[in-house]
Amino acid sequence: MNPPVNLDALTLTELAHRLAGDGIYLQVPPFVVHIQSPIPVVARGLHALYGNHVLLEGGEHFADFHVAVVTRHRPFKKLCVFKMDGFEPFTPLAYGEAFAFLEWGMNWCVTSYHHNWLTIHAAVLEKDGGAVLLPAPPGSGKSTLCAALMLNGWRLLSDEMALLDPVTGFVTPAPRPVSLKNASIDVIRQRSRGLNFGPPAHDTLKGTVAHMEVSPDSLARAHIPAMPAWVIFPQYSKGVPLTVGDHPKSQALVELASNSFNHHVHGRAGFEALAQLIERCDCHDLQYSSLDEALTWFDALEFPA
Repeated sequence: MNPPVNLDALTLTELAHRLAGDGIYLQVPPFVVHIQSPIPVVARGLHALYGNHVLLEGGEHFADFHVAVVTRHRPFKKLCVFKMDGFEPFTPLAYGEAFAFLEWGMNWCVTSYHHNWLTIHAAVLEKDGGAVLLPAPPGSGKSTLCAALMLNGWRLLSDEMALLDPVTGFVTPAPRPVSLKNASIDVIRQRSRGLNFGPPAHDTLKGTVAHMEVSPDSLARAHIPAMPAWVIFPQYSKGVPLTVGDHPKSQALVELASNSFNHHVHGRAGFEALAQLIERCDCHDLQYSSLDEALTWFDALEFPA
């Protein structure tokens, strides 16, 4: 049996050629994704950020999702379109946003079609056997904090979604590149310790967006689920001292439910799974301006009694 081949076994030119043709089958734990695109920035992004992911060779394979980002010509400009099984769920975006569109589209595929998990909009990281969930609205600094924690020894399970098993209570890892915006890109790049950044997408609705690859340890342990121990609601505020407060568990339950993409699909069992998660976790509000102070606080977290 031949050993697994990683994506970085292909040159950028070879990858671009395959993407423009029959596409590639890529292991993106816990999924397999079939990807096609003739757009060069998609090949550059995949080559930079998914080099350590397993490439399935030898013809057709089972894939959880068949996705493509293709060109759409309009008068005087080119756009890009995301497709899943030939279906176009989104309005076309600017041509330069094609790789970011692929990332956003894959998020949508998971949250829309994989309901064996209860899916919560939150970053998830693990250290010493305990996972922390970071649910937070846009602009709270969640992704910046998530990236910094990963670079500080925490294992990334996901930057975007917690895949909670409603029966066992464990979170299944789904580590993919971390999405960073605007000033956060340079802040994290200075700490990145050699991890690659993908091509930036400028002038999106979120400003400038760029992705940083997953740490090798996070990817290598993508088969190991983690039990949540903390739910932290972070908020970056420039110039403020680090402040921590208890977050009422009843309020945390309501907020997790409102941040869940599919708790309505799971009905009562989904609500009970969220309630059990909150019951066994410590819940805190965290306001910070210094990443280093926040990292020190996270490293001192004690497991719930």
